[in-house]
Order: sequence, then structure tokens, then C-alpha cells
Amino acid sequence: MENIIKSENIVYFDNNATTKVDEKVVEAMLPFFSEIYGNPSSMYEFGGQVGKYIKDARAQVAELLGASDPQEIIFTSCGTESANMALRGVLEANPQKKHIITTKVEHPCVLNTTKWLEKKGYQVTYLSVNSEGDLDLNEFRNSITHNTAIVACMWANNETGVVFPVEKMAEITKEINPSTVFFVDAVQAAGKIPINVKNTKIDILGISGHKVHAPKGVGAIYIKKGTLVNPLIIGGHQERGKRAGTENVAGIIGLGTASILALKNLDDELTRIKALRDKLERGLLERVFNARVNGSRINRVPNTTNISFEYIEGELILLHLSDLNICASSGSACTSGSLEPSHVLRAMGIPFTAIHGSTRFSLSRYTTEKEIDYVINSIPDVIKKLNSISPFQKQLKELEEIKFARK
Repeated sequence: MENIIKSENIVYFDNNATTKVDEKVVEAMLPFFSEIYGNPSSMYEFGGQVGKYIKDARAQVAELLGASDPQEIIFTSCGTESANMALRGVLEANPQKKHIITTKVEHPCVLNTTKWLEKKGYQVTYLSVNSEGDLDLNEFRNSITHNTAIVACMWANNETGVVFPVEKMAEITKEINPSTVFFVDAVQAAGKIPINVKNTKIDILGISGHKVHAPKGVGAIYIKKGTLVNPLIIGGHQERGKRAGTENVAGIIGLGTASILALKNLDDELTRIKALRDKLERGLLERVFNARVNGSRINRVPNTTNISFEYIEGELILLHLSDLNICASSGSACTSGSLEPSHVLRAMGIPFTAIHGSTRFSLSRYTTEKEIDYVINSIPDVIKKLNSISPFQKQLKELEEIKFARK
């Protein structure tokens, strides 16, 4: 345990992978480890009282998502479980339908599930995106059939931050086939942009606690009343029979508290955090000639930017940043262990020499302007060093000349 790296001197820009647990969340959770530790399914009051706290947390998550009834909230372990519950649960409840619609840029929790379902005999339509990461709504409209059981679409992309028009897409879905279920992966949207599901045609929506300053190991899924979804985990009566297993009480309390804090900090996310993100992006584009932004500069969540440093390797960038105590990512946390180039950037048609140098910076409420300045001042020297050893010297010189000419 002597080699533990503590966070005091870390400049953390990987909040789309996970976030720091808010101190108020930790404080709210602590009694449920050592003082109020009873099983909420118990008949005696010491355990039964815990159910009241779970009820309160359910209402807090419902408030974050704008659900009309807290009973529409089911607690899960994470966003991946919620996505599996949505996809597999809806298909099991509607065995006569064999068609799924999703996009080419979804999180692996959706894409790997749909690939698995294809092997089971389901037909899957994968919607394309353009160079900005946006969907073609005409392609989407034309893909919906009488056999479409479910549409699975993320609200905000985990790599680029690009926001999809899921509210409009849900309306289109119901216009063409009212029985098709519309599922939204809102893991990267919750707490960053306003969500009000009761005013939409969205049927199911999933979130993950550790993306909103709650602990890892807890999530939630919104299931609109009347939507048929079979349980993924079968056993006891917990979560109204939708998700068996003794509840992760401390985690649930933490997610409830984090939901209220996320609502309180939403204006800060949309203003201060956005301004810091824009300053970071502008500073790097001005100082690094081979830097380019991937994805829409307008239609995205306020905390995320994905910047490619062309003709150099992303792994080398991250290693050098790590030496400077800067934490960033070359893609989603679930794929960063792979040497495969980003499926999101490939789907957008980003050049191969830019994909491999892509770096995602994702901010949080804890990000400071001092940290932004540190990154802006540190990265240009890193990129200059890596440019000098790149095998693409001719291409780099051409890029530099183009940028110099524009000035």
C-alpha cells in the first residue's frame, strides 16, 4: 500500500470515466455501513426503517430525471446493467419482435449486447453519423418498422460529448410505431444537461452513479409506467420484482444525495464548466498547430472536448501527461485498454492519423481555472517533443505551414 498515488497533486481531466465522490455523498452514506446497517426486507423495525431512506433516494433520483413517479425508478449496479436490462428485458417481454435500432457510436455496453443478440437471431440496424458526430434523422425514420422492438440510443457520447436529439427521436418512433420501446443511455448526460422524462416519449433511461459524483457500483433505470420489461436478475421481491438481490443501501443513498447535488450544480455545469472547457480547447488549438477538435463544437455536453494531435500516438501523449500528473483519456474507459482505434471516431470518418492521437478531456465541478492553465501551458511542450520523433515529418510541416498561413 506504500505506492498509492493520492489525488492531492493530480490534475484530473477524465471525469467521463469516473468522478470523485462528493464529500456530502460520503457523509450521507457512512451511517449505512456501521449504524443503520439492517436489511430493508426485515420484518423488525431496525431493518425495516432502511426502506424509508431508500424511498427518499428513489424520489431524489426521480427529481434529477424529471420522472412523474418515484416508482418509475429501479436501482441497478451501473449503466451497463441498466442497458442490458433495457435491451434484453424488452426483447423477452416482446418475443414476437426481432428488430433493434441503435447507432454505430454507442457505448460498448450497448454495442456488445446488440452484437450478442444478433447471434441469437435478432436483426440490428446501426445508424451512421456524419463527421460532426450527428445522426441523420431521415435515416433513423426510415429504419423503423412494424417489427422494431426497441431503439437504443445514447443522449451524450462518452468520447466526444456530442448530444443526440433523443427527445425528437422518441417522438418520431412513437409516430411510426407506438409499440416500439425507446431506451436512452443517459450516463453521460445526467447532471450535465437538463433532463425531464415526463415531458418526453422516452420509455426507459439509464444512469450510472459514479459519473455524477456518487460511488461506483450503483445506478438507476427509469421505466415509464406501462412499459413491459422482464427482469434481468431473478430472485427475491426487491425493486418491485424488477431487480432481485439485497439492495446496495449505502450506494443508493449516495446516488440519491448525488442526484440532488447534481441538480443544484446544473447551472454551474452549463456556465462555469463550459467556459473552462472552451478556454482549454481554445488555448490548445492556438498553441498546437496539429491539434483539431473531434465532433460538434456546439451540440455537446458542456464538460467534454475530444482533441486529436495529428500524426502522433495517443498512448505516448497520455504517458507524458501522466508524468506531469495530468489524467486524461484516449477514449472511453471501457476501451482504453485496447489498441484498437476508437469506433466512435472511425464512424465519424476521422482520418486514421488523427484517431490515434485523439485525447479526451472531461471536466467536473471540481475543475479549477488553475488546472486549465496548467494543462494549456504543459501540453504544447509535450506535443512539440512528440512531433520531433514522429515518422510523419513531411505531413507535420505541411500542417504547420497551413496554420501559419492562416494567421
